[in-house]
Amino acid sequence: MASPNTTTFTSTSAFTLIELMIALAIAATLAVFAVPSYRGHIARTHRIDAASALYRAAQFVEGAASDDTPALPAGLDQAPQFGTPIYSLRVLPADDTNGGYAIEATPVQAGPMRDDPCGTFTLDATGLRGNRNETGGSAPATSECWNTA
Repeated sequence: MASPNTTTFTSTSAFTLIELMIALAIAATLAVFAVPSYRGHIARTHRIDAASALYRAAQFVEGAASDDTPALPAGLDQAPQFGTPIYSLRVLPADDTNGGYAIEATPVQAGPMRDDPCGTFTLDATGLRGNRNETGGSAPATSECWNTA
């Protein structure tokens, strides 16, 4: 029988301060490289959505049996087609250079692409693709913005 003055110790395991600091340093290093890469991937995805929406809208305009500039129906007037709009689309009237119409996809002011260097995407009836940066900076090469580089 154990005497009443005997003390029993139980062992508990825990992280030491140095182990915790190493784990935090590894997590911080991963975050430094992963977050910018993730943001770049999301921006490329939004740009692809804008380009795809312009081509869908161009198909609609080409198929419209009207001499007037048609208004885009719901779903074709934004990118992505469903959900919260990142870009708003509109058809521009014919002029001497666009072959009959032009369509532009402009970043929504409160959206994540409002400061994107690619700015507004344009596509005209001749198939000419372009970008216009509204913030005063120069837009990257069209092939970079349209993900064809």
